[in-house]
Amino acid sequence: MEHAIRKRINQMFSRDRRMAQIALLLLWVTLGYVYFAVTSQTSDLFVRIALTIGAGAVLVFNSASILAMIRHYQEDKDHIYGLDIRHLDENRAAKAALSGSDDEALSPAVD
Repeated sequence: MEHAIRKRINQMFSRDRRMAQIALLLLWVTLGYVYFAVTSQTSDLFVRIALTIGAGAVLVFNSASILAMIRHYQEDKDHIYGLDIRHLDENRAAKAALSGSDDEALSPAVD
């Protein structure tokens, strides 16, 4: 694969990985805030236990799924991002062709 495409693939993967990590961090912060805000308002032990188990399960499963997604993208990034790049380039070329040839067709007719 040529160097320019490889560079674009790595940039796209890095951006997606960073966004997934930010989303995961925001999930932990949000859930932590909600957990402590709600548990400070309840005095029932069983409610606190249920909240702890539920919050822990959400964090564990969502963290595992996001990390698995990042790992999968890293393993198959040539296919995933190569296809995206090809479609982006084709769309960009089609738009350029349309904007160049449709200037006369889209201009208002003056009589």
